[in-house]
Amino acid sequence: MDGQLIAFTGVAAGMVAMPGADFAVVVRNALDSRRAGVATAVGVAGGLLVHTALAVAGLAAVLVAVPTLFGAVQLLGGGYLLYLGVRALAAALRRPAVTTDRAAGPAATAPAEGPRPAALLGTTQSLRQGFLTNALNPKAPVLFLSLLPQFVPAGQPALPRTLLLATVVVAMALVWFPALALLVDRLGIWLRRPRVARALEATTGALLTALGGILLVELALA
Repeated sequence: MDGQLIAFTGVAAGMVAMPGADFAVVVRNALDSRRAGVATAVGVAGGLLVHTALAVAGLAAVLVAVPTLFGAVQLLGGGYLLYLGVRALAAALRRPAVTTDRAAGPAATAPAEGPRPAALLGTTQSLRQGFLTNALNPKAPVLFLSLLPQFVPAGQPALPRTLLLATVVVAMALVWFPALALLVDRLGIWLRRPRVARALEATTGALLTALGGILLVELALA
């Protein structure tokens, strides 16, 4: 039994499932529609594929070793997260906190699913948002560059092993993030109630804005 591979699988599962920008953007888009959520999830996995491929090829080391290049990625990543966060906050402000259909009478307070918003996000746009959110994360190359070699047993060829580890990470993402999107959609009867949907939109927007701001502040202080 490959104990190192089992240990890496556990580490990868925790790393993928940890709430962060990827989590926030998948939840936010899944509130829009199931298709948007799943497309965003696949985009996140695509971003992870880029990072793991760079780590396997050794290009992540170049990114880390060249401060200007790393700073450019950090600027793009922070700016993009800030953009997504501000958009989500603006959408939360526009979203009504209560049902405004007076004709519905008492039925408006019944525990029914809130109105699903019109298809604001297309599949391509959602896929792109998920991909860019992950691919422009400047800390991911550092993480994979430092993590993958630790799980290559001594005496084994590095390339096949790191390819296997990279596959495990991407497979985890392809399971976790679509499952998260489907769970959010499944819980839509509660999550799309006006007050709850507004709170979730505001929370994910605040998280994305904070993460983007942290990246930009770190860049400014570097």
